[in-house]
Amino acid sequence: MDVDPAVSARMSRTRSRDTSAEMAVRRELHRRGLRYRVNCRVVPDLRRTADIMFKRQRIAILIDGCFWHGCPAHYRPATGRRREFWATKIAENMRRDRESAEAFTEAGWLVLRFWEHEDPSDVADRVVAALRGAN
Repeated sequence: MDVDPAVSARMSRTRSRDTSAEMAVRRELHRRGLRYRVNCRVVPDLRRTADIMFKRQRIAILIDGCFWHGCPAHYRPATGRRREFWATKIAENMRRDRESAEAFTEAGWLVLRFWEHEDPSDVADRVVAALRGAN
């Protein structure tokens, strides 16, 4: 199946890290005086990373895009000639998300997962509460 060059160019520019949602949360955490690591492997032999990590407290934060991870509030299935491809792609992403969270939890980490549409200040409040509970 031929891929539209415009679509291909747009998809190649889609960020997998340092997204606007991640950056907004990171700025808010930093503003509150918190220091963290970014895009780090939680389990060394597993090729999966946390968007934000508090290593000493063993807290992994994942910020998911509504389209890419199937947000129940905002995800709308693709239409058109590639709808089956996208349905499979999103289902696989969701499966991998569950698998990652299970692996992180089994390794002794607290996993906090947020959607890109959540307010960065609210996310930071929940992270701070988790950090207080971990100390």
